[in-house]
Amino acid sequence: MFKNILIVLQVVVPVLLIICILFQQRGTALGSAFGGGGGGDFYSKRRGLDRKIFVSTIVLGTLFLVVSFLNLIIK
Repeated sequence: MFKNILIVLQVVVPVLLIICILFQQRGTALGSAFGGGGGGDFYSKRRGLDRKIFVSTIVLGTLFLVVSFLNLIIK
């Protein structure tokens, strides 16, 4: 039972993580996807929704690592 929940979480969490990462893209050009397109906004502070998406990305990344580790341990 617990193994099935871990398998489902190991599919759902990475999809949500990818969505959060894609929402963090700045700029309108394709170059922003490859690290370009940023003028002076490299050191800008995150505010509002941008900060919530950033924090949720960190939480989902950590959750993905924990779920993957538990999936390895539990047989």
